Amino acid sequence: MQKRKLGNSNLEVSALGLGCMRMTYGDSPVGDKQEMISFLHAAVDRGITFFDTAEVYGPFTNEELLGEALSPFHGQVVIATKFGHRLHTDGSPGFSGLNSRPEHIKQVAEASLKRLKLDAIDLFYQHRVDPDVPIEDVAGAVKELIQEGKVKHFGLSEAGAQTIRRAHAVQPVTAVESEYSLWWRTPEEQVLPVCEELGIGFVPFSPLGRGYLTGKIDENTTFASSDIRSRSPRYTPEARKANRVVIDLLARIGEQKGATPAQIALAWLLAQKPWIVPIPGSRKLERLDENIGALAVELKPDDLREIKSAISKITIVGDRYAAKEQRMVGR
Repeated sequence: MQKRKLGNSNLEVSALGLGCMRMTYGDSPVGDKQEMISFLHAAVDRGITFFDTAEVYGPFTNEELLGEALSPFHGQVVIATKFGHRLHTDGSPGFSGLNSRPEHIKQVAEASLKRLKLDAIDLFYQHRVDPDVPIEDVAGAVKELIQEGKVKHFGLSEAGAQTIRRAHAVQPVTAVESEYSLWWRTPEEQVLPVCEELGIGFVPFSPLGRGYLTGKIDENTTFASSDIRSRSPRYTPEARKANRVVIDLLARIGEQKGATPAQIALAWLLAQKPWIVPIPGSRKLERLDENIGALAVELKPDDLREIKSAISKITIVGDRYAAKEQRMVGR
């Protein structure tokens, strides 16, 4: 497995990570626990060393799963988790708001360490920027956790360029995690340039458009009410039909390269910058193997120019989030 370093940090991870959310949360049905443990072990066997989770995924059950499954591999793998949500007091799924107060961050860190069975959290992201807490206070709290040896690296998720700069001035940011793919390229405008300037790694989540860019979802696909795609404007039947033009592009390039649409989508991301590490989520070995196969796909400068030219002529239909969720990103 190829390795990459996240920015100027010494945090080296597999060139492709694994998003673990859907193993316990955000989809229906969630994965069987023992099957998911076996799957995570298979991912390690295949060279995956970078795993992404969060306390809110469940809540808590995703961290517990990774803690149990990956405890035999401590020192060999990097686990990223996140803080920043105010969870429901009854333990029900989802969250009731944001909470990045320093004392709360430290409480989350202690609880996550126990669930993950770790002595130190490898990468600790603020999940969403909290408008009620200055980012300097957030970075300061994580800095204290790093000084105490409870956290190794600080990250931000879905943060805007100015927030990244302000946080980095207090505690160097190792990685920024945000959605980025061929059909959501907004990070190219401000976030990727500031990451390059400051030496920060970038971790795209939903690099396959929550499954759409695999080409296996069309206007006839149905989603359970618990599936987050059922609430996204980009996944209405009308949008899915209109956006098939993106799949046609990926399929055309794939035919030239002997690759699937998903592999072209991931290879395109990997070709953007050497400090970009996508974290596609999967729960099936055949999907994992297909994603890993993207590392063998070489997109030459002419291929990248062709893709850039073609995608610039395509208008993607549908916002990626409903208005309420969209207000929580890019701050």
